[in-house]
Amino acid sequence: MTDPENEAVTYAKRGKIAVVTLNRPEYRNAQNSVMTYALDAAFQRAVDDADVSVIVLAGNGKHFSAGHDIGTPGRDHHVHYDNKAVMWWDHVDREGGDQRYAREMEVYLGMCRRWRELPKPTIAMIQGACIAGGLMLAWVCDLIVASDDAFFSDPVVRMGIPGVEYFAHPWVLGPRAAKEILFTGDRFSAQRAYEWGMVNRVVPREDLETETFAIAERISAMPQFGLALTKKAVNQCEDQMGMRNGMDSVFGLHHFAHAHNAEVGADSLGGMNAKSMKDSASKDGASKDDASKDNASTDKAAE
Repeated sequence: MTDPENEAVTYAKRGKIAVVTLNRPEYRNAQNSVMTYALDAAFQRAVDDADVSVIVLAGNGKHFSAGHDIGTPGRDHHVHYDNKAVMWWDHVDREGGDQRYAREMEVYLGMCRRWRELPKPTIAMIQGACIAGGLMLAWVCDLIVASDDAFFSDPVVRMGIPGVEYFAHPWVLGPRAAKEILFTGDRFSAQRAYEWGMVNRVVPREDLETETFAIAERISAMPQFGLALTKKAVNQCEDQMGMRNGMDSVFGLHHFAHAHNAEVGADSLGGMNAKSMKDSASKDGASKDDASKDNASTDKAAE
């Protein structure tokens, strides 16, 4: 048997519900490539299982996910994986923008788009921090249930970069809210996210699991093929509203910002690292506990 404590992602079944759980709680579920491909394998397992009707995405520990890994001992951006999301060459042994573009197109934007198209309904169950890359994981899900202690942000404009790679902000928040959170880098609460239409339910922390699985059970009673077609219908309409094309254009701006940073400064992240991002978050009102882990990711991945 595998040891769940050594797995970046765990998989379990509760009746007709598959539970996929981010499992790096000591680093607030910072996302490295090991986690990305483990997530993909877990989602594939749930899709292939005819008895699974709904997928719940959860995070082990106090926080759902503090984002892409920019400072833990598990960073692995030079590790080779077979591409699953895009048809492109491997990023390993490439240099500069070639490496960055190849990796981010596969591991970040490509994987999130792949997961958005899963034919089974997905529900993100969120507590604590959901920051930058954590938002990407939440946004690919069909429903979001958040605890009243959850908080969200995309602060990568501090790096001179216009938001994370999966740029769904205007569609999930609306243009004005999207500009507010990006321009300021501020955190916003679960209640604010609910008011903006980003989350479906806000519930007390102690009721998060019960409420999430109650919704999942109701959905699981619906015809599986009908759910798949309905999900595809809504996604197609969202794309007709420009989301996919918008993401493509912003992905180019994202990489232009990386290149600009590398040309005028010390690195592609505008001189920011895990510590400086945490310090900035602390000045903006982060809790002492949130700012305390020197190795924990808070925002965007280092390349």
